[in-house]
Amino acid sequence: MWVKVCANTSLEDAQMAVDAGADAVGFVFAESARRVSVAQVAGIAPLLPASVEKIGVFVEADFDALAAAIEACGLTGVQLHTASDPAIAARLRERYAREQLRILRVIHFQQGLEAELREAEADTAIDGVLVDSRTATMLGGTGIQFDWKAARVSFAGVRLRLIAAGGLNPENVAEAISTLQPWGVDVASGVEERPGKKDSAKVKAFVENARVADSLSRQSLRVATPAGGGNKVRV
Repeated sequence: MWVKVCANTSLEDAQMAVDAGADAVGFVFAESARRVSVAQVAGIAPLLPASVEKIGVFVEADFDALAAAIEACGLTGVQLHTASDPAIAARLRERYAREQLRILRVIHFQQGLEAELREAEADTAIDGVLVDSRTATMLGGTGIQFDWKAARVSFAGVRLRLIAAGGLNPENVAEAISTLQPWGVDVASGVEERPGKKDSAKVKAFVENARVADSLSRQSLRVATPAGGGNKVRV
């Protein structure tokens, strides 16, 4: 189970995620109450362990802005909210092939989710898809969960690394994992003390609960799936 703690605004908060055992920390470079600048992250990311992924979150950013942030901050991955430039992931893959940049595409839960996921499945430039909720005014970080039961069939129908996001917190992450069987989970506001400030106990509980839930889910799958059966890879 890949666990990302997103929307960090300080070294202290990012370190909380590292200490809790998160695989990745995220930084929001888009309009948000948790927005950070390239200069801020350039002062944070190099102080974190090399083993922890540093993911930049971008909304409709152009290629030059993405490249500048990746290089200045030492980002190891990007999370792309974009509809205006469908080729941008391929351009990033070509530019950063040697660095093995993790490229995640964001898809918002809505009617037709499965068709969007199947389209993403054909995009060899991306490493996975983060499925998030949205409102009329916010593309992410809403603190609102989408309909996990309705999305379950769509999640099971594709061979993609799918990451569940939107409204997750320490209390409901186990249910999300049990229902969706995602490759990863992503949390932001659900582990905050206040907007832009993480709560250490919540961060720790989220990561622990996600790990336990994933372990139980894998055990359940082994019992339910005959040897050689199943069509969804979780690695």
